[in-house]
Amino acid sequence: MSQKTYLTILKTGIYLSFISVFLVFKNLLFPYITSKQIPFNILIEILFIFWLALIVKYPEYRPRKNWISIGLIAFFAVITLSCFTGVDFNLSFWGDIERMLGVFHLLHFLAFYFIIITVFRDWKDWRNLLIVSVAAATILCLYGLTKNIAYSTVGNTAYVSGYAIFNIFFALILIFRQARIGGKGKDNNWWIISLYSIAIITLLAIFKLTHTRGAYVGLGAGIFFALLLFIILNKSKKIKIYSFSCLAVIAVLISLVFAYPQSSIVKNSSILNTMTQISAKAATFQTRLIAWKAAAKDFKNHPVLGTGHGNFAITFDKYFDPSFYNYTRSETYFDRAHNNIVDIASTTGGLGLLAYLSIFVAAGYYLVKGYRENKIAQHELILLAGLIIAYFIQNLAVFDSLITYISLMVMLGFIYYLASGETESKEADMPLINKEIYALAGAGLVMLIIIFQYNIKPLKMLKGTIGGQIAFAQGDIIGGVEIYKKALSHNTVLDRDSRDSLIRFITANYAMLSGVGEEKAREIFDYTVELAEKNAAYNPGDSLMQMELAQTLNIAARFYEDNPQKFYFYSDRALEAINKSIEASPGRIPIYYIKAQILAGRDEQDKAIETLKYAIGLNEKYYDSFCNLSRYYFVFKQEDKGFEEMDRCLDLGGAELLAPTDYVKSLINYYIGKQDWPKVLKLYQRLAALEPNDAEVWVRLAKVYAQVGDMEKAVEAAKKAGELDPAMKDASEQFIKGLE
Repeated sequence: MSQKTYLTILKTGIYLSFISVFLVFKNLLFPYITSKQIPFNILIEILFIFWLALIVKYPEYRPRKNWISIGLIAFFAVITLSCFTGVDFNLSFWGDIERMLGVFHLLHFLAFYFIIITVFRDWKDWRNLLIVSVAAATILCLYGLTKNIAYSTVGNTAYVSGYAIFNIFFALILIFRQARIGGKGKDNNWWIISLYSIAIITLLAIFKLTHTRGAYVGLGAGIFFALLLFIILNKSKKIKIYSFSCLAVIAVLISLVFAYPQSSIVKNSSILNTMTQISAKAATFQTRLIAWKAAAKDFKNHPVLGTGHGNFAITFDKYFDPSFYNYTRSETYFDRAHNNIVDIASTTGGLGLLAYLSIFVAAGYYLVKGYRENKIAQHELILLAGLIIAYFIQNLAVFDSLITYISLMVMLGFIYYLASGETESKEADMPLINKEIYALAGAGLVMLIIIFQYNIKPLKMLKGTIGGQIAFAQGDIIGGVEIYKKALSHNTVLDRDSRDSLIRFITANYAMLSGVGEEKAREIFDYTVELAEKNAAYNPGDSLMQMELAQTLNIAARFYEDNPQKFYFYSDRALEAINKSIEASPGRIPIYYIKAQILAGRDEQDKAIETLKYAIGLNEKYYDSFCNLSRYYFVFKQEDKGFEEMDRCLDLGGAELLAPTDYVKSLINYYIGKQDWPKVLKLYQRLAALEPNDAEVWVRLAKVYAQVGDMEKAVEAAKKAGELDPAMKDASEQFIKGLE
């Protein structure tokens, strides 16, 4: 195959790889991730065959020694090694479906980097690649803006913001190059620059939707640093004055925004309003601070290679601080540190962090060296330095994804090109040689196996998983389980999340199995337990997997309540699993609720109560514990203690947890008897949420509002009752007049 053919195939393939950012196949599990990563993987694996054959046949195309490349190889070597020394090889190397950031997937970005530094060898090549990148990002952001979808085709606003940051700087590089190369006399120069400028405006506009504070800070820091470098390096007084003026204006505006956060201008601007929420007191910052503290505490246990790439959840669970629930009641499981530096240090140790930082040290070295040797223009040095700063700062609050990894490799490849200079390659049309044949055949065979085993089979599994979920949604339990069985029969390395989705459905809807017959229900329970055991086997120290195993075993035990031997066979194993879960994450309060449930099922009432009291002691502001303890006291016929705990549950705001309606109504009757109207109000508000179309509930809620003196809310509730039941409209109006 000729040199030109190889280059055409590889360049075209790289351009096509940017299409992956738009792919969203809703028939796949986690479509915003899997729809992109798997096609990208397949494409890179195919391109790798031709790349290997190219450098075998044409040695002059082999990548030259470069510290950026060495840093990348070192980093990937360390994270690969950490897979073998860490706590969960499967998660480290293959990753999970939700993220697809296992080493296997990341290696495709390394291959992407080596392909682009091999075949993109002059400015024309790089201009085209940067244009493709900017165009892809602009279209992605334009789609988000026109559809008013902040996450666009990516599924995460932080990823969109990170992608926009990279391409804002890429577009600026194109503008400066065009201005320098195009010359004042070029008629088409202005409209080319205009197109790049429109792209930048579009990329900036997406920030109005994303509200990603980390990206705001990152972009701001990158721009600030770039302007500072213009002041220091540029010899033109005019440029220095302009840059300093911009810095001053930015500083003044930011100061005014934070000085007057309640002003109408700030409140009416989504971007400015989001900026004012950048605070160390913000709930999101506090929860991340808890995660970072956990990483710091655990670092001494794994200082060299960490817990293994992708295993941050183990560290987070081990040192989980119960105060976390004071800031949020959702998203309590962190599989990433939401800080790239902390995450790398925690999961790959000091060695991984040093290797990672060496990449950017090398990039900085080549930028400075190239600038001093007049290989790199001043504006390129400044913009690339600003981009590195922006990327680094933004990643202190988030982590990388497919779109940012692609952009990162483009940036590093571009620095490699600038440092190496233009490379002229003589076109050669050599005949087919043995080495080339061996490379094509050998790499082709290996990649064919990889494509089928690690891409096609997972695709079938992912599609089958969604098929099973659809069947469940339609009420077909037996059919859904059979579809799951077929999906999981492919035995892929990514089965964990598919199994997990089935386990979660069965544990949440086990009552539905009463309609499928005893024999079939037994078969489904046994299968679910088998799946939970497989997931727990990846890492016996995984608190979440042990908790899910315990829930599954406990449900199986309840199914066999009439058979003491089988009941205790499952219940004993459930108790063992939940104790392992607690041991792995002693500060995670909801795990104790499951243990109490298991103990109550075994009629070990005192132990169940003791477990819940211990949970309360972990965080007395977390009302779930009081609500749960109250319910258990009621079940155990200790009503006085039950209402005592219910008082605390309601006082802390726990009414929103109470269900079903009969339970809430019984509590209402008790507190009406006590004439405790504030608690009655909370319970009626909850009842209205449970039965929003019951006009009678709204009538009673209106009366309670009036009882506590909230006339405005009483009127609203009365009107709602009249809207729901026209027969009550006259009575509602009379009630409202009576309030006046």
